[in-house]
Amino acid sequence: MAAKWTPDSWREQQGLQMPIYRDAAALADAEATLRNYPPLVFAGEARNLTAELADVANGKAFLLQGGDCAESFAEFHPDNIRDTFRVILQMAVVLTFASKLPVVKIGRMAGQFAKPRSADTETIGDVELPSYRGDIINDIAFDAVSREPDPARMVRAYSQAAATLNLLRAFSGGGYANLHQVHAWTHDYMGRSPWAKKFKDVADRIGEALAFMEACGVTPETVPQIKGTSFYTSHEALLLPYEQALTRQDSLTGKWYDTSAHMLWIGDRTRFDGSAHVEFLRGIGNPIGIKCGPSLEPDALLHMLDTLNPDRIAGRMTLITRYGHDKIEAGLPKLVRAVQREGHPVIWSCDPMHGNVIKAASGYKTRPFDRILAEVRGFFAVHRAEGSFAGGIHAEMTGQNVTECTGGAIAITDEALADRYHTHCDPRLNAAQSLELAFLLAEMLNQEMSERAKQAA
Repeated sequence: MAAKWTPDSWREQQGLQMPIYRDAAALADAEATLRNYPPLVFAGEARNLTAELADVANGKAFLLQGGDCAESFAEFHPDNIRDTFRVILQMAVVLTFASKLPVVKIGRMAGQFAKPRSADTETIGDVELPSYRGDIINDIAFDAVSREPDPARMVRAYSQAAATLNLLRAFSGGGYANLHQVHAWTHDYMGRSPWAKKFKDVADRIGEALAFMEACGVTPETVPQIKGTSFYTSHEALLLPYEQALTRQDSLTGKWYDTSAHMLWIGDRTRFDGSAHVEFLRGIGNPIGIKCGPSLEPDALLHMLDTLNPDRIAGRMTLITRYGHDKIEAGLPKLVRAVQREGHPVIWSCDPMHGNVIKAASGYKTRPFDRILAEVRGFFAVHRAEGSFAGGIHAEMTGQNVTECTGGAIAITDEALADRYHTHCDPRLNAAQSLELAFLLAEMLNQEMSERAKQAA
């Protein structure tokens, strides 16, 4: 796949958004420890995901990618993992029920620890310290010791990712994801959301369909897809020493895979010619995402696609657009036209979160729900106009009852942000807002599928 590539060839390129570790010996020890640890995911799983994503690229499935902005050591708890997982299950059921398409489910989980920052330092009062870059690198507490990058944190992040993956595998294959449990996925605190009632109606209809199927002999024992689901993990491949240490050569194919996650993506700040991150990602066999924002020109995107997917493998590349509600309809069409002209097989996925961050009057960073929804609508409008498939959603969300994004049916106000503002980085949708987004997205996707059916008739 990649000529003149090795797992460490990225070290010869320009590496941005990574920490400087003062203790080289401690860094070497952490990397050596991780190299001796078992893989977190397996090459065969990554290949299975590529095959499922190929269906998305061909308009035969939909991609749902969601989870934490930045996982933290402090909030690591099985209930938090379960709650986010079941919101993703709810969203997937709503999308499948509306569109009649399979939904590929990928969590921003079990590895989303590192975050790019707009500045290397942060100043409070007259004190300037290194920016917080995620728990895998340093601590959010604002003091000199906490903000010093510590390579031992990579080992702790691995352990947390391993435990998270263990629980996710148990949930997805051990009965929790059984469609007969669809009523049990609703969070207790969502009772006052009108979308909770709508989900109950969908769950009732699914229950009726399952009862009919069971009477016909179609049971979880005869059809395993009823009692379990495939669930994959992803994160931004930002901290390359960690990613390299978990890169393994597959014994079956001889190809290299980053076993820290099934899917990795490259961010808006690190996708440039000569980037260490591009160099690393071009050589691994995992599915790859590219964040695409207003600064990305068509020629640069085509160069990235030629570099990262020279064999044009369907399912390998996901283009995650992040423009902002007021820029997407002006900026996205030129990228879509260029990719279609060159015939690259890609998935177009909408990240309606990162371009819609504002600072509320209360001082908190937030994302207004109406702007998030407006960007999703703009995303679908562009693809409808260009004849391409709006194939996915990429959202920062949580199953916790947080108050971080304003608006939605429950109408979180600016004044209410302080009630349960827990994020370590950017504001996330809570479970009620995530489900509301899924229903509104389902309406657009259903309309999209109806239009395609008419055109095919």
